[in-house]
Amino acid sequence: MTDLRNDMDSDLDQNYSLNSNADPKNMQELTIYVQNLLQNVQDKFQTMSDQIITRIDDMGNRIDDLEKSIADLMNQAGVEGPEK
Repeated sequence: MTDLRNDMDSDLDQNYSLNSNADPKNMQELTIYVQNLLQNVQDKFQTMSDQIITRIDDMGNRIDDLEKSIADLMNQAGVEGPEK
């Protein structure tokens, strides 16, 4: 009996994914549809969040490299760096 219910749930998941054009007909189908919708939104949010963090890390590394390059150029020119 449990296997039959799992099979039915699996079929409903497939039929009511976001890419499906079928409209939910009852509360269980609506629940599955909303769960899929929320999961997709969460996945997209996580992907975007990861991309933003990666870009911030890359930007920090580039700023560090730029500061080092400026310090090297100042040393080559014989100019002392700013006092901290």
